[in-house]
Amino acid sequence: MALVENFVNVPTQYGLMPSFTAHPDLPGRFPAIIFYMDAPGYREELCNMARRIASRGYYCILPDMYYRLGTIRFDVARRDDNMTVALLAAAKHLDNKMVADDTAGLLAYIDAQDAAAPGKVGCVGHCMSGRFVTTAAGLYPTRFAAVGSLYGVGIVTDEADSPHLLFDRVQAEFFYSFAEVDAHVPDKAIEDLKAALKQHNVRATVEVPSGTQHGYQFAERPVYAPIQAEHAWERLFDLWERNLK
Repeated sequence: MALVENFVNVPTQYGLMPSFTAHPDLPGRFPAIIFYMDAPGYREELCNMARRIASRGYYCILPDMYYRLGTIRFDVARRDDNMTVALLAAAKHLDNKMVADDTAGLLAYIDAQDAAAPGKVGCVGHCMSGRFVTTAAGLYPTRFAAVGSLYGVGIVTDEADSPHLLFDRVQAEFFYSFAEVDAHVPDKAIEDLKAALKQHNVRATVEVPSGTQHGYQFAERPVYAPIQAEHAWERLFDLWERNLK
């Protein structure tokens, strides 16, 4: 499918947030999906995933969430210990409030686009953005209808802004997929998440596909698990189809 692609600047409370957008090159308006990046940041690999989302009939926007630091690009294929230090420092500068504020800008931008359908939106977040997509759904409950999280971290914590504390507000349906082997997500965190979802009667699916490691859906990573990755993709598309189309 032919796509319309653009590099745009999304106004936020802090400034302009560079973002990549894609949608089908067809008449009409398409449900919007916000693609929250993982810790390695904005890169062509994520743009390709955004294109895949768009090709299924969506208006996908991928923001560069590190924009407060300037323009940062990590060559993930050459990642070593030194790059990991810089990467983690970039990730740690973000908090739930920052991303919540940026989400307000993203929603306002989407609402102004002729190609984006009005009303409910969906989202997906990998790694560090598991907590961000959950927070966004809780703080903007009337906008987020379908939320996907892949090997997300920090969703259930002891902090006052823990995303799971917002489950009493959400209206969205959730899909959480965790890796079978993941040093960043202890088993207890998954069980605590399931308990919190059940407590608040949140519509959600939580999966831990066998044979997976953190990052298993990224085709350019050594840990890529193609069968499990395709299953997760179809879960996401089914989720968005049910709730947005």
